[in-house]
Amino acid sequence: MMQEKKDNAGFALPAPVETNPAAPAAPATDTAAPAATTAVEGQMPGLPAEAVNTGSRDTMIGGAVLLVLFIAFFFAKNAYANGLVGKRVPPAKANAAGWWMFIFMASLATAVVLAVVNSAKFVAPMFLGPLGAVALVALVLMILSGRK
Repeated sequence: MMQEKKDNAGFALPAPVETNPAAPAAPATDTAAPAATTAVEGQMPGLPAEAVNTGSRDTMIGGAVLLVLFIAFFFAKNAYANGLVGKRVPPAKANAAGWWMFIFMASLATAVVLAVVNSAKFVAPMFLGPLGAVALVALVLMILSGRK
């Protein structure tokens, strides 16, 4: 019989870990656990340390990207407010709408940059929930305060 050999087999699943059913169960006070699932202070349980810890280089790049985006959003805020004034919206309301737009875009940009910098840690409801709520509230207030 001729067997086919595959040069590119795709991904391979790891071999299953077999436990010996005849081995005695570990006592409840045993603190030994696999390194991949040990919860260390400042680390999420169940994830390896390299998936959760963000390097300082990644954090600095993310901060620089956010700074550049915030500067661009500030100019966009001014342009939006000036456009609203051109549409006969009172300047105070137009300025408020511009700031709400800035907060909306800044919260969305922060969520995206956090997700890119370390998705294992920051793509969680604990981080994205409040940022999404702030963005939604800012969007509604931007629309409401931008009316005549």
